[in-house]
Amino acid sequence: MAEIYVIGIGYRPLTEDGKRQLQAARVILVSHRLLTVFAGYPEYEAHKDKILLIERVEETLAFLAGQLACGDKLPAVLLASGDPLFFGIGRLVLERFGRQRVEILPDLSAIQVAFAGAKEYWDDALLISLHGGPDPKRRRKLPYAPDDLVQLLRHHPKIAILTDKVMNPSVIAQALANETNIQIFVCQKLGYPDQSIVSGAPAEIAAGSYADPNVVIVKREGRATGHDIGFGLAEDEIHHSRGLITKDEVRAVALHKLRLPMRGVIWDIGAGSGAVAIEAARVCPGLRVFAVERATEQAGHISQNKIRYQVANMELVLGEAPEALYRLPAPDRVFIGGSGGRMTEIIDLAAQLATPRVVVNAATIDSLHAAVSALEGADYEVEVSEISVARARKIAGHRGFAALNPVFVISGVRAS
Repeated sequence: MAEIYVIGIGYRPLTEDGKRQLQAARVILVSHRLLTVFAGYPEYEAHKDKILLIERVEETLAFLAGQLACGDKLPAVLLASGDPLFFGIGRLVLERFGRQRVEILPDLSAIQVAFAGAKEYWDDALLISLHGGPDPKRRRKLPYAPDDLVQLLRHHPKIAILTDKVMNPSVIAQALANETNIQIFVCQKLGYPDQSIVSGAPAEIAAGSYADPNVVIVKREGRATGHDIGFGLAEDEIHHSRGLITKDEVRAVALHKLRLPMRGVIWDIGAGSGAVAIEAARVCPGLRVFAVERATEQAGHISQNKIRYQVANMELVLGEAPEALYRLPAPDRVFIGGSGGRMTEIIDLAAQLATPRVVVNAATIDSLHAAVSALEGADYEVEVSEISVARARKIAGHRGFAALNPVFVISGVRAS
């Protein structure tokens, strides 16, 4: 028998099991907002004397820990919103007290109710939370921000978003102001008698104000086109000058050798036009990509490409490596397209930060030797590939091949 029951409320009557647990409970924990919701349930009058109002999550968990320690006021019921395991307190309770002591009795989730109200199917939707609450530390840990939505919509036709008073529907809509073929649904006060759903284009939604709590659904109309290509940008689609760009075929190999994680940090050092950084950021929206470049002309191209492809998860770092790297978060991957003659210093720094994989593109024998020596000296297992590409072109009405300069792709992997 569990000692803590987390019961979701808000959208449908309590189940018979939920009613039994309320009857057996010696204390019912509830926030002020959910107390208003619970007051509309027929069970409220019979159990209102057992209610204890607690607003903060930390205080709730501390109270439950105290009751478990002394065995007092058990079993306890914690009322939660909707499905407690969908971006809710249920996960924290399970992690803190364990599966044996906790039972979860979910209601519908706000997302289910929102899609039903909007009359949209949601088996193709990405579900995210921008709900950080009043705690700035928690907000900084959220995996996504409104600026990520444009890129996420390249991969998902619908996005459902749990909001809060800071990340509200107007802020979300403003992040999509330059997008076309976007419909936004704002689902307000779901489960309350005065619930409502409004929809419109980003500009219309951005101009409005909305009641809390609310859920936002963003829908991309029609098929993804143009910049919505997930991977495989051509050289003429990326701002660069004088042919200073990682060629398409070499870029594909380098990205493959990087074995990009879905989340984490990647440094692109000597980023040039930013071709590798842009592709990495687009392929893995959960990555934080830092394009490090010392030349102002090249940095200008990176900025143009960032704006053109709206990659909010890529950041330009103007400066010379390794000095420009010290202020960056430790990387999960490092790509070196240019080292400015400081290959060993850069790779040594990556090794000090326990970077599991480093990939270097080298166009000369000298840079190949420098990369291999530095990686082996830093205890990386080294693999070298030579990429030789010939492209067809017409010569006197006939098709022939012209070779591009070969490039060496050097991979360094540290034993885990």
